[in-house]
Amino acid sequence: MKVVVATRNRHKVKEIGVLLAEAGLDIEAVTIDEIAPSAELMENEDTFKDNALAKARQASVACRLPAIADDSGIEADALGGAPGVRSARWAGEPCDDARNNEKMLREMMGVPSERRTARYRCAAAFVDAATGTEIACTGACEGVLLTAARGGGGFGYDPLFLIPSLGRTMAEITLAEKNKLSHRAAAFQSLARALRGALGKK
Repeated sequence: MKVVVATRNRHKVKEIGVLLAEAGLDIEAVTIDEIAPSAELMENEDTFKDNALAKARQASVACRLPAIADDSGIEADALGGAPGVRSARWAGEPCDDARNNEKMLREMMGVPSERRTARYRCAAAFVDAATGTEIACTGACEGVLLTAARGGGGFGYDPLFLIPSLGRTMAEITLAEKNKLSHRAAAFQSLARALRGALGKK
């Protein structure tokens, strides 16, 4: 089955492609830019789940194919769960990881270590507009926000997000490690299980 991935974030495309392959589903993933490069993907909803479903619906209609989308972000407990669904554009348009991380460091300045808990959260959605099939699953990864960036890998807030059990940030681990414990991995593993059921596969 050919499925369009409703994102223009090349880092996400790479991660999602690996996750789909590891799930053992017979899916050929293509990017929306390959099928409908001019299609807009609006994400103005209030939850990760609703944003993921909205993007998948738009991509499925625009490409006339089943679509997979995700929406994710970080929730800092000391900031009342912010930036949440606004994570990608927290520091303003256009999206800029460096500016977002700088803002996070400013907002968290002076917050003691015991209050620096945070989590990455992700919702993954599958939509086939032709059949009306819609599936959405969520995942989370708990961590702690550092006072300075560490690591050169990953994207988003990864250099600030420490995984306590590993003693390393998301930007210091390999993609293989990330795909075992990340919020996106958890969401897509759940989505893969649901898809196998929907497609009649074990």
